Amino acid sequence: RTLPARARGLPLSLSAVTYRATKAVGHRKMGKVHGSLARAGKVRGQCPKVAKQDKKKKPKGRAGKRITYNRRFVNVVVGLGKKRSPNSNAT
Repeated sequence: RTLPARARGLPLSLSAVTYRATKAVGHRKMGKVHGSLARAGKVRGQCPKVAKQDKKKKPKGRAGKRITYNRRFVNVVVGLGKKRSPNSNAT
């Protein structure tokens, strides 16, 4: 058995550290992470198809900017607790 690199007065290189780490742990099999591709799209495939609803068209350009400005800065309700995000549906 040979002495470790540090005991022999040699600098401990990265390869020596890696070698010792693999020797201590041994070779392990790499695990599967996200499952097999046979199950890909399972949830979307079993959901019922719902037709899209007709919606009113959103204003573009100046009118759209005006609505965004009013929503963000003018009609702001200051309440208790944290600030509500623009995507929250809480009333």
